[in-house]
Amino acid sequence: MPSLKNRKSGRPVIGITAGDPAGIGPEICIKALENQDVYRDMIPVVYCDRVVLEDAIRLTGLKHTLNKLNVPSDARGKFGTIDFIDVSVISRLDEFSYGRAGVRSGDAAFKYVENAVSDALAGRIAAVVTCPVNKEAINLAGHNFAGHTEIFAHYTNTKDYGMLLSARVNDRSLNVIHVTTHVSLAKACGLITRERVYRAVCLAGKALSMMGIKGGRIAVAGLNPHSSENGLFGNEEKDSILPAVLEAKEKGFDVTGPLPPDTVFARALAGQFDIVVAMYHDQGHIPLKLLGFMLNASTGSRAEVRGINATIGLPVIRTSVDHGTAFDIAGKNLAGEGSLLDALDMAVRFIENFYHEPH
Repeated sequence: MPSLKNRKSGRPVIGITAGDPAGIGPEICIKALENQDVYRDMIPVVYCDRVVLEDAIRLTGLKHTLNKLNVPSDARGKFGTIDFIDVSVISRLDEFSYGRAGVRSGDAAFKYVENAVSDALAGRIAAVVTCPVNKEAINLAGHNFAGHTEIFAHYTNTKDYGMLLSARVNDRSLNVIHVTTHVSLAKACGLITRERVYRAVCLAGKALSMMGIKGGRIAVAGLNPHSSENGLFGNEEKDSILPAVLEAKEKGFDVTGPLPPDTVFARALAGQFDIVVAMYHDQGHIPLKLLGFMLNASTGSRAEVRGINATIGLPVIRTSVDHGTAFDIAGKNLAGEGSLLDALDMAVRFIENFYHEPH
């Protein structure tokens, strides 16, 4: 078990990976650490390259100094000073270009995560909070992963894991966990098996426990319109989803389903359920982003983004922003830090419960 808190301050040390240097990750790191409340709850340590952070400070115009660490436990945790681990991949600004996928920036983003996962497994940090990476750039750099989730699963040797999305806006909250994620819709339908749905329900229960919600109410969405209307529109509900729900009930879960996917998220938002098990990527992502993404009506750009992404089932805590690298606004000082603040807050919430639960 990690030493969760800094001995002097009593605050947990949380690693923040800065994401792709060509994206908005370093910028939102600087902006989030302008919030004094962050330092009240944790000691943040950023995994990045010095030159990347220096340029993000220049870009934002904020007054921060940098404190390079040898190990996370050396962090000062003092507002106005950004403690960071220099991963030493990028040493010059001409090694990457804002808004463009590149080999060097992709390698840097990957190495930030790799170093943070290593420190989390060794107990040197209590959680990892990730800023966005670019999948194309990571693969251009020779790291063959679909994204963060797969990187964490690989380096922690985790077989059973799930993607949790969570957003709370104006006292309305929604939590969603997925049976399938980054596969085609056609393939996802074939992956809806009793075993996978049951596993997702178990992960939903673990996610609620990590959030401090004991005995939470779990809703399971159907796959087909109207949950197939008793077989009129498909057999997945009868053959796979319902048997998984019944098995979970026998194991003591407070679970309901399969429920029509066009209304189950509205019911959860109304407070009838604490979490929804979605069958595929967009089934869960669309309602979360409808709640958490506020767009500028005239430009279509994101005025504000709230909500988090987390990987459940790992032996370490990992939360993340719920948005991408936003190459279209990278390097322009236009990115908002709201989702990163949400991810940091959720990491603290997870820490309070995670290490007291079996995992």
